[in-house]
Amino acid sequence: MRQSHADGFLEFATARTGHLFRSACLLTSGDTHLAEDLVQETLGRMYSLWGRVQRIGNPAGYAQTVLVRAFLSHRRRRSATERPLGELPDRAPENGDDPALRIALLDALAALAPKDRAVVVLRYWEDRSVEETADVLHVSSAAVRTRSTRALAKLRERLGGSIVEFASR
Repeated sequence: MRQSHADGFLEFATARTGHLFRSACLLTSGDTHLAEDLVQETLGRMYSLWGRVQRIGNPAGYAQTVLVRAFLSHRRRRSATERPLGELPDRAPENGDDPALRIALLDALAALAPKDRAVVVLRYWEDRSVEETADVLHVSSAAVRTRSTRALAKLRERLGGSIVEFASR
């Protein structure tokens, strides 16, 4: 019984880690180290709840909820304002991605408040409904719509015409 429990979780973790990491990178505005920590914390919490989570209809969605809540919890800590300085790691662009566009988008996301960023990631990256996003963030649907509108306006303002410049390359 215990072995099948561990095997089931290992299969789930293997299948979802990449997706959780990409979402965490967006939430943390490209801080891959913090993203790794959040994914590790999420998987740790999921493992401790795995026997009960299997009764939930959508464990992947539940893991995303745990990830967002871990991110918001981290942002409330005093140490969350510390940012390491230095240059970005030397990496070749993956799948032909434009590094300038990626950096511009991550910088624009970083300028948003944590809850606004969480709304943008859940609504437009995770493709969740307004109601699902409201449930994850423990706010009303109206608050999600308001935050979405405000966050998208800030992103448009911050990116301005430069997004067209990046997209036309």
